[in-house]
Amino acid sequence: MRLTLLALLLLAGSAAAQTAVDLPPAETRGDLLIRGATVLTVTNGTHENTDILVRDGKIEALGQGLSAPGGVRVVDGTGFHVMPGIIDAHSHIALSNVNEAQNTITSEVQMGDVTDPTDVGIYRALAGGVTTIHTLHGSANAVGGESETLKLRYGTFDPNALHFEGAPRTLKFALGENPTRVHGRGRDIRPRSRMGVEQLYREAFSEARRYRDAQNEAEENGTLAPPYSRRMETLADILDGEVLIHCHSYRADEIVMLMNVLRDFGVDRITFQHVNEGFKVAPELADFGAGASVFSDWWAYKFEVYYSTAYNVAILLRNGVRASINSDSGELIRHLYHEAAKSQRYGDLTDDEALSLITINPAWQLGIDDQVGSIEEGKDADLAIFDGHPLSVYARPVMTIVDGVVRFDEARDGDDMRLDVDPEEAIEDVRLYDHDEESCLVDAFVL
Repeated sequence: MRLTLLALLLLAGSAAAQTAVDLPPAETRGDLLIRGATVLTVTNGTHENTDILVRDGKIEALGQGLSAPGGVRVVDGTGFHVMPGIIDAHSHIALSNVNEAQNTITSEVQMGDVTDPTDVGIYRALAGGVTTIHTLHGSANAVGGESETLKLRYGTFDPNALHFEGAPRTLKFALGENPTRVHGRGRDIRPRSRMGVEQLYREAFSEARRYRDAQNEAEENGTLAPPYSRRMETLADILDGEVLIHCHSYRADEIVMLMNVLRDFGVDRITFQHVNEGFKVAPELADFGAGASVFSDWWAYKFEVYYSTAYNVAILLRNGVRASINSDSGELIRHLYHEAAKSQRYGDLTDDEALSLITINPAWQLGIDDQVGSIEEGKDADLAIFDGHPLSVYARPVMTIVDGVVRFDEARDGDDMRLDVDPEEAIEDVRLYDHDEESCLVDAFVL
């Protein structure tokens, strides 16, 4: 009897906590009313003592004195700040592989094929207010694989359930030391030099143009089309404007080089990743219409990243570049709001400008700004609730909502939120982020 009572007491004490399997199915679209919060819309100012009504996963109304229909959960937002769910434009969490490094061009592979919905890093990102991530192929190759935009609907074992509906296709490019080191010095094949990287792009686009021209000619003449190539299909789709390029980059000269290559082939949409020397060519980036997704203050972790500045993102914004701040880290992703806040210390950005770096601007870079990135009626109800202003070093995310569904709730945060537990797994190496082993080069040297 005493054992039974003890068991009941233990169960009662843990009733408020949840596990990953307690979370609603990924296909759930929630209803709720957040009442009386300070709402940071990012695109339309800050609204005090404001309600947000969510129906079927969408923001239905924004205002004061809104009523909750019967059965709709009400969240008391008094004293709390609500911002759009944070978007990370450069992530490698939720992937079982990062690089297919056996060729310098691997546009035929897709990160959607290696999405890992059980990665507990997804839940940790949710705990940092993140609701959408862009899982990129690594930077081992000059042309990597197709990347994948994910909604963090943690709690499912179905990788397809995380894929962001309607998000444009994106492809990873890489400049500089990574492809020349992996392939040139590592395998003694081109590209061994930076000029070799440029020539590889020109040859690849030329071949893709011939491939698409041959397809069109065959269709017009009713003749046999060229043999199908997934690699060439993807590259040709870039030329047709159907795939957005996201390019690993550091040096200003290489950034300008790739923009010149793209102009020659009629490609007008690219977001440069990292862009540590972007401040040197900010007017050129703005003139091209390129995006820039940067680190707030990471540099000098290898020679080609020797030179940068914490004012980088502010200079880019002031020159008209759509800039964002990303993590490229399973640890840094948990506090991107701190990274955005640094832009106010280095650049004197306004609150909305700073928050745009982790919301509407990365949404634009991923082609999903019509669905997420700001708090507006009709957009997806992807929201992050903080116990203070998110740009304050003292603020903490207390609730993260995806499609109107609470996927992280500090009040119910369980001790173990893993979906997939391996009893033989070694104890996790928990450490602060570093660049000793770049996440962009995972799998690159496995032979």
